[in-house]
Amino acid sequence: MFPPQSGNLDIDALSGILGSISIACWVVVFSPQIIENFRRGSADGLSLLFVVVWLAGDVFNILGSVLQGVLPTMIILAVYYTLADIVLLGQCFYYRGFTLSDEPAKQIKPNGQDAESQEPTERTTLLENGSGNGNGHPTEDYQTTADHRHAHSQWIHVDGTHLSPATPFIDATEINTSVQPSRPPSNLQAAFFNIFAIVLVCAAGILGWYVSSHLTKRSKSEQDLPTPGAALTLDFWGQVFGYLCAVLYLGSRIPQLLLNYRRKSTEGVSLLFFLFACIGNLTYVLSIFAYEPVCRSDVCGPGEAAAVYGRYILVNLSWLVGSLGTLLLDMAIFVQFFLYRKDDDWDEGEGDEEES
Repeated sequence: MFPPQSGNLDIDALSGILGSISIACWVVVFSPQIIENFRRGSADGLSLLFVVVWLAGDVFNILGSVLQGVLPTMIILAVYYTLADIVLLGQCFYYRGFTLSDEPAKQIKPNGQDAESQEPTERTTLLENGSGNGNGHPTEDYQTTADHRHAHSQWIHVDGTHLSPATPFIDATEINTSVQPSRPPSNLQAAFFNIFAIVLVCAAGILGWYVSSHLTKRSKSEQDLPTPGAALTLDFWGQVFGYLCAVLYLGSRIPQLLLNYRRKSTEGVSLLFFLFACIGNLTYVLSIFAYEPVCRSDVCGPGEAAAVYGRYILVNLSWLVGSLGTLLLDMAIFVQFFLYRKDDDWDEGEGDEEES
């Protein structure tokens, strides 16, 4: 039921290492998604309800953590979650406007007509931009005249030096069309990059624990020993806020899952965003489980250690439920990544064949 108290394994050190890795993951968890939104100039791939509900859960997480007096790691993470959520939500509002709808806004023409609509209405002008056939489309004669004007203006600006056989004429448009756009990284390159980023963040977490543990050992005294039964008292409002936080965390993933399902795509969603979230939740849960019971005497009586450990789990149960449930839902999002990526890669392959 609880980790062993004796042996070569230091439970406190294990809990500290896992907690430090969790902090490192959550420090950088929002960076890949923020960079992805900035690179695309859009936040359409992310569900706004997902971010809003997650932010509400983080607020209750702070209240519950402070009132219950849980591990300092949990309180630090709760505060950072809230700040990072605000940054991500502000970015979504910047690209989408102040709306909670996940549907992209339609482009409207100056005459009030949708950009996608091509059918003429009673408000459509007979001659759009001075030319048309009554349906808002240019006539054939006007199109021919425009082509002649374009060709004539193109030859007017030709430099006289290109008329010499020694200096052949090269159209600038042909040079531009010959430049091929950069291809996105392959799946293997993306996998190596993701693995390298994860290893780097985990190493930073372990290094952070190593430095902090050596600094605290120098200032540690006998008075700093844990008091039996400390931090194992159930606080009513702390538990209420903790379970509200768990419910909101579990509900935050539902809008993102539904948005990916409706679009049949995960475009615009960073894979590293959910990778770091999964690792952060996993190490966070393991750091809570890695707890060494402190009995009233130096030697625990029969069943005393199990009772202390069980009460400790009960105090942190709401945070365990929220993290474990979120971890399972994030795995469902991973399934969508690999399920819809096949369709996206197939569409890109067909597009490349048509261009060639």
